[in-house]
Amino acid sequence: MNEADVVILGGGSGGYACALRASQLGLSVILIEKGKLGGTCLHRGCIPTKALLHAAEVADSARDSDDFGVQATFEGIDMAKVNAYRDGVVGRLHKGLQGLVKSRNVTYVEGEGRLTSPNTVTVDGTVYTGKNIVLATGSYARSLPGLDIGGRIMTSDQALTLDYVPNKAIVLGGGVIGVEFASVWKSFGTDVHIVEALPTLVPAEDAAVSKAFERAYRKRGITFTTGVRFSSATQDDNGVHVTLENGDTLDADILLVAVGRGPQTTGLGYEEAGIAMDRGWVLVDDRQHTNVPGVFAVGDITPGLQLAHRGFQHGIFVAEEIGGLNPRPIRDVDIPKVTYSEPEVGSVGLTEAQAREEYGADNVAVYEYNLGGNGKSQILATTGFIKLVQRVDGPVVGVHMVGARIGEQIGEAQLIVNWEAYPEDVAALVHAHPTQNEAMGEAHLALAGKPLHAHA
Repeated sequence: MNEADVVILGGGSGGYACALRASQLGLSVILIEKGKLGGTCLHRGCIPTKALLHAAEVADSARDSDDFGVQATFEGIDMAKVNAYRDGVVGRLHKGLQGLVKSRNVTYVEGEGRLTSPNTVTVDGTVYTGKNIVLATGSYARSLPGLDIGGRIMTSDQALTLDYVPNKAIVLGGGVIGVEFASVWKSFGTDVHIVEALPTLVPAEDAAVSKAFERAYRKRGITFTTGVRFSSATQDDNGVHVTLENGDTLDADILLVAVGRGPQTTGLGYEEAGIAMDRGWVLVDDRQHTNVPGVFAVGDITPGLQLAHRGFQHGIFVAEEIGGLNPRPIRDVDIPKVTYSEPEVGSVGLTEAQAREEYGADNVAVYEYNLGGNGKSQILATTGFIKLVQRVDGPVVGVHMVGARIGEQIGEAQLIVNWEAYPEDVAALVHAHPTQNEAMGEAHLALAGKPLHAHA
Protein backbone atom coordinates (compact mmCIF):
# COMPACT_ATOMS: atom_id res chain seq x y z
CA MET A 1 0.00 0.00 0.00
CA ASN A 2 1.55 3.29 -1.13
CA GLU A 3 -1.43 5.53 -0.41
CA ALA A 4 -3.23 6.04 2.90
CA ASP A 5 -5.44 8.38 4.87
CA VAL A 6 -2.49 9.05 7.18
CA VAL A 7 1.24 8.81 6.46
CA ILE A 8 3.36 9.20 9.58
CA LEU A 9 7.07 10.00 9.44
CA GLY A 10 8.64 8.72 12.66
CA GLY A 11 7.80 5.71 14.84
CA GLY A 12 8.52 7.08 18.30
CA SER A 13 5.95 7.79 21.00
CA GLY A 14 4.06 10.37 18.96
CA GLY A 15 4.21 8.50 15.67
CA TYR A 16 3.18 5.04 16.82
CA ALA A 17 0.43 6.42 19.08
CA CYS A 18 -0.98 8.31 16.12
CA ALA A 19 -0.79 5.17 13.98
CA LEU A 20 -2.56 2.95 16.50
CA ARG A 21 -5.34 5.45 17.22
CA ALA A 22 -5.87 6.30 13.56
CA SER A 23 -6.15 2.61 12.73
CA GLN A 24 -8.62 2.22 15.59
CA LEU A 25 -10.75 4.94 13.97
CA GLY A 26 -10.84 3.03 10.68
CA LEU A 27 -8.28 5.13 8.85
CA SER A 28 -5.64 3.55 6.62
CA VAL A 29 -2.15 4.20 7.97
CA ILE A 30 1.45 4.06 6.75
CA LEU A 31 4.05 4.37 9.52
CA ILE A 32 7.65 5.08 8.49
CA GLU A 33 10.64 4.69 10.85
CA LYS A 34 14.36 4.68 10.00
CA GLY A 35 15.48 3.15 13.31
CA LYS A 36 13.73 0.96 15.83
CA LEU A 37 10.00 1.21 16.48
CA GLY A 38 9.50 3.06 19.75
CA GLY A 39 12.10 5.74 19.06
CA THR A 40 14.22 7.57 21.60
CA CYS A 41 11.97 6.93 24.59
CA LEU A 42 12.06 3.16 24.33
CA HIS A 43 15.62 2.67 23.13
CA ARG A 44 17.74 5.65 24.26
CA GLY A 45 15.67 7.59 26.76
CA CYS A 46 12.85 6.99 29.22
CA ILE A 47 12.89 3.22 29.53
CA PRO A 48 16.63 2.41 29.65
CA THR A 49 17.39 5.34 31.98
CA LYS A 50 14.65 4.29 34.38
CA ALA A 51 16.00 0.75 34.34
CA LEU A 52 19.36 2.16 35.44
CA LEU A 53 17.64 4.25 38.10
CA HIS A 54 15.93 1.15 39.47
CA ALA A 55 19.28 -0.66 39.61
CA ALA A 56 20.61 2.41 41.47
CA GLU A 57 17.74 2.18 43.95
CA VAL A 58 18.58 -1.47 44.59
CA ALA A 59 22.21 -0.49 45.18
CA ASP A 60 21.17 2.15 47.71
CA SER A 61 18.88 -0.33 49.46
CA ALA A 62 21.75 -2.81 49.83
CA ARG A 63 24.15 -0.11 50.98
CA ASP A 64 21.73 1.24 53.59
CA SER A 65 20.18 -2.07 54.63
CA ASP A 66 21.63 -1.94 58.15
CA ASP A 67 19.52 1.15 58.87
CA PHE A 68 16.48 -1.14 58.64
CA GLY A 69 17.93 -4.06 60.55
CA VAL A 70 18.65 -6.09 57.44
CA GLN A 71 22.08 -7.70 57.23
CA ALA A 72 23.29 -7.30 53.65
CA THR A 73 26.45 -6.10 52.00
CA PHE A 74 27.02 -3.91 48.97
CA GLU A 75 29.96 -5.31 47.01
CA GLY A 76 29.79 -3.22 43.87
CA ILE A 77 28.17 -2.86 40.46
CA ASP A 78 28.43 -5.42 37.67
CA MET A 79 27.71 -3.19 34.66
CA ALA A 80 27.49 -6.15 32.28
CA LYS A 81 24.58 -7.52 34.30
CA VAL A 82 23.03 -4.08 34.80
CA ASN A 83 23.11 -3.51 31.04
CA ALA A 84 21.73 -6.96 30.35
CA TYR A 85 18.83 -6.24 32.71
CA ARG A 86 18.26 -2.89 30.98
CA ASP A 87 18.37 -4.45 27.52
CA GLY A 88 15.96 -7.17 28.60
CA VAL A 89 13.39 -4.60 29.67
CA VAL A 90 13.78 -2.66 26.42
CA GLY A 91 13.70 -5.81 24.31
CA ARG A 92 10.47 -7.11 25.80
CA LEU A 93 8.72 -3.78 25.35
CA HIS A 94 10.04 -3.47 21.79
CA LYS A 95 8.79 -6.93 20.88
CA GLY A 96 5.38 -6.15 22.36
CA LEU A 97 5.13 -2.88 20.46
CA GLN A 98 6.10 -4.56 17.19
CA GLY A 99 3.36 -7.13 17.71
CA LEU A 100 0.83 -4.43 18.51
CA VAL A 101 1.54 -2.46 15.33
CA LYS A 102 1.53 -5.65 13.26
CA SER A 103 -1.86 -6.66 14.64
CA ARG A 104 -3.47 -3.39 13.53
CA ASN A 105 -4.24 -2.14 10.05
CA VAL A 106 -0.90 -0.31 9.89
CA THR A 107 1.56 -0.59 7.01
CA TYR A 108 4.98 -0.38 8.65
CA VAL A 109 7.85 0.80 6.48
CA GLU A 110 11.46 0.51 7.65
CA GLY A 111 13.72 3.12 6.11
CA GLU A 112 14.72 6.76 6.16
CA GLY A 113 11.86 8.90 4.93
CA ARG A 114 11.91 12.43 3.55
CA LEU A 115 9.01 14.81 3.00
CA THR A 116 9.03 15.41 -0.76
CA SER A 117 5.81 17.38 -1.06
CA PRO A 118 2.98 18.43 1.27
CA ASN A 119 1.34 15.03 0.76
CA THR A 120 4.20 12.63 -0.02
CA VAL A 121 7.03 10.96 1.87
CA THR A 122 9.75 9.16 -0.08
CA VAL A 123 11.67 6.18 1.31
CA ASP A 124 14.49 4.67 -0.75
CA GLY A 125 12.89 5.88 -3.98
CA THR A 126 9.39 4.69 -3.10
CA VAL A 127 6.77 7.43 -2.79
CA TYR A 128 4.07 7.16 -0.12
CA THR A 129 1.08 9.46 -0.50
CA GLY A 130 -1.18 10.54 2.33
CA LYS A 131 -4.36 12.57 2.55
CA ASN A 132 -2.76 13.69 5.79
CA ILE A 133 0.92 13.77 6.75
CA VAL A 134 2.10 13.61 10.36
CA LEU A 135 5.66 14.67 11.15
CA ALA A 136 6.96 12.85 14.23
CA THR A 137 10.73 12.63 13.80
CA GLY A 138 11.63 13.34 17.42
CA SER A 139 14.77 14.83 18.91
CA TYR A 140 18.50 14.36 19.34
CA ALA A 141 20.89 15.00 22.22
CA ARG A 142 22.29 18.52 21.83
CA SER A 143 25.77 19.75 22.58
CA LEU A 144 27.25 23.26 22.81
CA PRO A 145 29.16 25.13 20.11
CA GLY A 146 32.77 23.98 20.09
CA LEU A 147 32.08 21.03 22.40
CA ASP A 148 32.63 17.93 20.28
CA ILE A 149 31.12 14.64 21.40
CA GLY A 150 33.52 11.71 21.47
CA GLY A 151 35.77 9.72 23.79
CA ARG A 152 35.35 10.90 27.37
CA ILE A 153 32.88 13.62 26.34
CA MET A 154 29.45 12.13 25.79
CA THR A 155 25.71 12.68 25.66
CA SER A 156 23.07 10.47 27.24
CA ASP A 157 23.22 8.22 24.15
CA GLN A 158 26.78 7.14 24.95
CA ALA A 159 26.35 7.30 28.73
CA LEU A 160 23.61 4.68 28.52
CA THR A 161 25.99 2.17 27.00
CA LEU A 162 28.92 2.58 29.42
CA ASP A 163 30.30 -0.79 30.47
CA TYR A 164 32.04 0.56 33.57
CA VAL A 165 31.30 2.80 36.54
CA PRO A 166 33.37 6.02 36.33
CA ASN A 167 35.24 7.12 39.43
CA LYS A 168 34.48 10.78 38.79
CA ALA A 169 31.94 12.38 36.46
CA ILE A 170 31.07 15.94 35.53
CA VAL A 171 27.51 16.52 34.38
CA LEU A 172 26.96 19.61 32.25
CA GLY A 173 23.32 20.52 32.79
CA GLY A 174 21.16 20.37 35.90
CA GLY A 175 17.87 19.62 34.21
CA VAL A 176 16.02 16.31 34.13
CA ILE A 177 18.55 14.28 32.13
CA GLY A 178 21.54 15.64 34.03
CA VAL A 179 20.21 15.07 37.53
CA GLU A 180 18.90 11.59 36.68
CA PHE A 181 22.32 10.42 35.45
CA ALA A 182 23.95 12.12 38.44
CA SER A 183 21.61 10.16 40.70
CA VAL A 184 22.42 6.84 39.01
CA TRP A 185 26.17 7.36 39.10
CA LYS A 186 26.20 8.51 42.71
CA SER A 187 24.30 5.38 43.73
CA PHE A 188 26.78 3.29 41.73
CA GLY A 189 29.67 4.89 43.64
CA THR A 190 30.78 7.71 41.33
CA ASP A 191 31.93 11.11 42.59
CA VAL A 192 29.59 13.47 40.69
CA HIS A 193 29.70 17.23 40.08
CA ILE A 194 26.90 19.04 38.19
CA VAL A 195 27.40 22.33 36.35
CA GLU A 196 24.24 24.35 35.65
CA ALA A 197 24.29 27.79 34.03
CA LEU A 198 20.97 28.80 35.58
CA PRO A 199 20.73 29.69 39.29
CA THR A 200 19.30 26.35 40.48
CA LEU A 201 19.16 22.65 39.73
CA VAL A 202 15.92 21.48 38.06
CA PRO A 203 15.36 25.15 37.11
CA ALA A 204 12.04 24.51 35.36
CA GLU A 205 10.46 23.46 38.67
CA ASP A 206 8.88 25.58 41.41
CA ALA A 207 11.54 27.49 43.36
CA ALA A 208 10.71 25.68 46.61
CA VAL A 209 11.15 22.30 44.93
CA SER A 210 14.49 23.31 43.43
CA LYS A 211 15.72 24.46 46.84
CA ALA A 212 14.67 21.22 48.54
CA PHE A 213 16.15 19.18 45.71
CA GLU A 214 19.51 20.90 46.10
CA ARG A 215 19.49 20.18 49.85
CA ALA A 216 18.84 16.52 49.14
CA TYR A 217 21.67 16.31 46.60
CA ARG A 218 24.09 18.00 48.99
CA LYS A 219 23.11 15.44 51.64
CA ARG A 220 23.82 12.64 49.16
CA GLY A 221 27.26 14.10 48.50
CA ILE A 222 26.50 15.23 44.95
CA THR A 223 28.28 18.54 44.44
CA PHE A 224 27.22 21.20 41.98
CA THR A 225 27.99 24.64 40.61
CA THR A 226 25.03 26.81 39.60
CA GLY A 227 24.79 30.20 37.95
CA VAL A 228 28.08 29.72 36.09
CA ARG A 229 28.47 28.95 32.39
CA PHE A 230 30.68 26.33 30.81
CA SER A 231 33.72 27.68 28.93
CA SER A 232 35.70 24.78 27.47
CA ALA A 233 36.68 21.14 27.82
CA THR A 234 39.68 19.06 26.82
CA GLN A 235 40.43 15.37 27.24
CA ASP A 236 43.51 13.18 27.39
CA ASP A 237 44.54 9.76 28.67
CA ASN A 238 44.11 10.93 32.25
CA GLY A 239 40.59 12.26 31.95
CA VAL A 240 38.51 15.24 30.92
CA HIS A 241 39.27 18.78 32.04
CA VAL A 242 36.51 21.40 32.19
CA THR A 243 36.92 25.15 32.54
CA LEU A 244 34.05 27.40 33.63
CA GLU A 245 33.59 31.05 32.73
CA ASN A 246 34.48 32.10 36.29
CA GLY A 247 37.90 30.48 35.85
CA ASP A 248 37.23 27.36 37.93
CA THR A 249 38.51 24.06 36.56
CA LEU A 250 37.12 20.58 37.13
CA ASP A 251 38.64 17.19 36.33
CA ALA A 252 36.92 13.83 35.94
CA ASP A 253 36.92 10.56 34.04
CA ILE A 254 34.01 11.58 31.84
CA LEU A 255 31.89 14.62 30.95
CA LEU A 256 28.19 14.09 30.32
CA VAL A 257 26.73 16.83 28.15
CA ALA A 258 23.07 17.10 29.21
CA VAL A 259 22.09 20.51 27.85
CA GLY A 260 18.77 19.48 26.36
CA ARG A 261 17.53 17.98 23.14
CA GLY A 262 17.06 19.53 19.71
CA PRO A 263 14.45 18.83 17.01
CA GLN A 264 15.35 16.10 14.51
CA THR A 265 14.33 18.00 11.37
CA THR A 266 17.51 18.75 9.40
CA GLY A 267 17.60 17.37 5.88
CA LEU A 268 14.12 15.90 5.97
CA GLY A 269 12.57 18.22 3.40
CA TYR A 270 10.34 20.16 5.75
CA GLU A 271 11.38 23.66 4.73
CA GLU A 272 11.45 22.73 1.05
CA ALA A 273 7.82 21.62 1.36
CA GLY A 274 6.91 25.03 2.78
CA ILE A 275 6.65 24.05 6.45
CA ALA A 276 7.11 27.06 8.76
CA MET A 277 10.13 26.52 11.01
CA ASP A 278 11.95 28.36 13.78
CA ARG A 279 15.55 27.29 14.49
CA GLY A 280 14.69 23.73 13.53
CA TRP A 281 11.39 23.54 15.39
CA VAL A 282 8.22 22.86 13.42
CA LEU A 283 5.65 25.54 14.23
CA VAL A 284 2.10 24.38 14.92
CA ASP A 285 -1.16 25.84 16.20
CA ASP A 286 -3.03 24.52 19.21
CA ARG A 287 -4.46 21.72 17.06
CA GLN A 288 -1.01 20.54 15.90
CA HIS A 289 -1.59 21.87 12.36
CA THR A 290 1.43 23.27 10.55
CA ASN A 291 0.97 26.18 8.16
CA VAL A 292 0.58 23.68 5.29
CA PRO A 293 -2.93 22.18 4.98
CA GLY A 294 -3.05 18.49 5.76
CA VAL A 295 0.35 18.42 7.48
CA PHE A 296 0.56 17.97 11.25
CA ALA A 297 3.51 17.77 13.65
CA VAL A 298 3.73 16.14 17.07
CA GLY A 299 6.10 15.63 19.97
CA ASP A 300 9.68 16.81 20.35
CA ILE A 301 9.92 18.59 16.98
CA THR A 302 7.34 21.13 18.15
CA PRO A 303 8.27 23.90 20.63
CA GLY A 304 7.51 23.10 24.26
CA LEU A 305 8.03 20.31 26.75
CA GLN A 306 10.08 17.39 25.50
CA LEU A 307 8.35 14.46 27.12
CA ALA A 308 7.44 11.09 25.65
CA HIS A 309 3.92 11.25 27.07
CA ARG A 310 3.42 14.68 25.49
CA GLY A 311 4.30 13.21 22.09
CA PHE A 312 2.12 10.18 22.79
CA GLN A 313 -0.87 12.39 23.58
CA HIS A 314 -0.13 14.61 20.57
CA GLY A 315 -0.27 11.50 18.39
CA ILE A 316 -3.65 10.44 19.74
CA PHE A 317 -4.92 14.01 19.40
CA VAL A 318 -3.92 14.28 15.73
CA ALA A 319 -5.48 10.92 14.87
CA GLU A 320 -8.73 12.07 16.45
CA GLU A 321 -8.46 15.47 14.76
CA ILE A 322 -8.09 13.78 11.38
CA GLY A 323 -10.93 11.43 12.32
CA GLY A 324 -13.25 14.39 12.96
CA LEU A 325 -13.66 13.88 16.72
CA ASN A 326 -12.69 17.48 17.61
CA PRO A 327 -10.49 16.51 20.59
CA ARG A 328 -9.55 18.93 23.37
CA PRO A 329 -6.24 20.76 22.70
CA ILE A 330 -3.24 19.68 24.79
CA ARG A 331 -1.64 22.50 26.80
CA ASP A 332 1.88 22.05 28.10
CA VAL A 333 0.91 23.50 31.48
CA ASP A 334 -1.55 20.62 31.96
CA ILE A 335 1.03 17.90 31.27
CA PRO A 336 2.46 16.03 34.30
CA LYS A 337 6.25 15.94 34.71
CA VAL A 338 8.39 13.57 36.78
CA THR A 339 12.13 13.57 37.40
CA TYR A 340 13.06 10.02 38.43
CA SER A 341 16.08 10.83 40.58
CA GLU A 342 16.56 10.25 44.29
CA PRO A 343 14.61 12.14 45.51
CA GLU A 344 11.96 12.28 42.79
CA VAL A 345 10.27 15.45 41.60
CA GLY A 346 6.72 15.60 40.28
CA SER A 347 4.78 18.60 39.07
CA VAL A 348 1.83 19.73 37.01
CA GLY A 349 0.30 23.14 36.43
CA LEU A 350 1.58 26.58 37.34
CA THR A 351 4.46 27.26 39.72
CA GLU A 352 3.84 29.79 42.47
CA ALA A 353 5.73 32.46 40.51
CA GLN A 354 3.78 31.74 37.32
CA ALA A 355 0.45 31.81 39.16
CA ARG A 356 1.22 35.14 40.84
CA GLU A 357 2.19 36.58 37.47
CA GLU A 358 -0.99 35.31 35.84
CA TYR A 359 -3.53 36.02 38.57
CA GLY A 360 -1.82 38.75 40.61
CA ALA A 361 0.36 38.45 43.70
CA ASP A 362 -2.57 38.75 46.11
CA ASN A 363 -4.82 36.30 44.27
CA VAL A 364 -2.78 33.18 44.92
CA ALA A 365 -2.69 30.93 47.98
CA VAL A 366 -0.03 28.26 48.57
CA TYR A 367 0.41 25.46 51.05
CA GLU A 368 3.28 23.02 51.63
CA TYR A 369 2.55 19.75 53.39
CA ASN A 370 5.78 18.32 54.80
CA LEU A 371 6.23 14.59 54.28
CA GLY A 372 7.57 14.40 57.83
CA GLY A 373 3.94 14.09 58.92
CA ASN A 374 3.23 11.23 56.50
CA GLY A 375 3.50 7.68 57.89
CA LYS A 376 4.58 5.95 54.68
CA SER A 377 7.22 8.61 54.02
CA GLN A 378 8.60 7.98 57.50
CA ILE A 379 8.71 4.26 56.72
CA LEU A 380 10.58 5.03 53.50
CA ALA A 381 12.90 7.37 55.43
CA THR A 382 12.32 10.19 52.97
CA THR A 383 11.84 13.90 53.35
CA GLY A 384 10.16 16.41 51.09
CA PHE A 385 6.76 17.98 50.61
CA ILE A 386 3.70 18.46 48.46
CA LYS A 387 3.09 22.09 47.55
CA LEU A 388 -0.27 23.30 46.30
CA VAL A 389 -0.82 26.49 44.35
CA GLN A 390 -4.41 27.77 44.38
CA ARG A 391 -6.16 30.72 42.83
CA VAL A 392 -7.80 32.42 45.81
CA ASP A 393 -11.40 31.21 46.14
CA GLY A 394 -10.77 29.13 43.04
CA PRO A 395 -9.30 25.81 41.95
CA VAL A 396 -5.86 24.35 42.54
CA VAL A 397 -3.74 25.42 39.55
CA GLY A 398 -0.45 23.74 40.44
CA VAL A 399 0.88 20.73 42.37
CA HIS A 400 4.62 20.45 43.05
CA MET A 401 6.22 17.55 44.91
CA VAL A 402 9.63 16.31 46.01
CA GLY A 403 10.53 13.10 47.87
CA ALA A 404 11.36 9.44 47.34
CA ARG A 405 8.77 7.75 45.09
CA ILE A 406 6.67 10.93 45.09
CA GLY A 407 6.27 10.73 41.31
CA GLU A 408 3.71 7.99 41.91
CA GLN A 409 1.34 10.73 43.11
CA ILE A 410 1.38 12.59 39.79
CA GLY A 411 -1.74 10.77 38.59
CA GLU A 412 -4.04 12.35 41.15
CA ALA A 413 -2.17 15.63 40.87
CA GLN A 414 -2.89 15.94 37.16
CA LEU A 415 -6.55 15.10 37.69
CA ILE A 416 -6.78 17.84 40.32
CA VAL A 417 -5.27 20.47 38.02
CA ASN A 418 -6.88 19.37 34.77
CA TRP A 419 -10.35 19.02 36.26
CA GLU A 420 -9.93 22.32 38.10
CA ALA A 421 -10.66 20.83 41.52
CA TYR A 422 -11.11 23.04 44.56
CA PRO A 423 -9.26 22.14 47.78
CA GLU A 424 -12.52 21.11 49.44
CA ASP A 425 -13.29 18.75 46.52
CA VAL A 426 -10.09 16.78 47.14
CA ALA A 427 -10.33 17.09 50.94
CA ALA A 428 -13.61 15.16 50.79
CA LEU A 429 -11.98 12.18 49.06
CA VAL A 430 -10.69 9.21 51.05
CA HIS A 431 -6.93 8.64 50.78
CA ALA A 432 -5.80 5.18 51.88
CA HIS A 433 -3.68 4.79 55.01
CA PRO A 434 -0.74 4.37 55.21
CA THR A 435 0.28 5.70 51.80
CA GLN A 436 2.16 8.69 50.51
CA ASN A 437 -1.08 9.49 48.73
CA GLU A 438 -2.43 10.56 52.13
CA ALA A 439 -0.10 13.55 51.91
CA MET A 440 -2.10 14.77 48.90
CA GLY A 441 -5.29 14.59 50.94
CA GLU A 442 -3.70 16.26 53.97
CA ALA A 443 -2.39 19.13 51.85
CA HIS A 444 -5.86 19.77 50.47
CA LEU A 445 -7.45 19.47 53.90
CA ALA A 446 -5.08 22.19 55.10
CA LEU A 447 -5.71 24.44 52.10
CA ALA A 448 -9.45 23.95 52.63
CA GLY A 449 -9.04 25.33 56.15
CA LYS A 450 -9.25 22.09 58.14
CA PRO A 451 -5.73 20.75 58.67
CA LEU A 452 -5.43 17.52 60.64
CA HIS A 453 -1.88 16.12 60.62
CA ALA A 454 -0.51 19.55 59.83
CA HIS A 455 -0.25 22.99 61.37
CA ALA A 456 -2.52 25.70 60.03
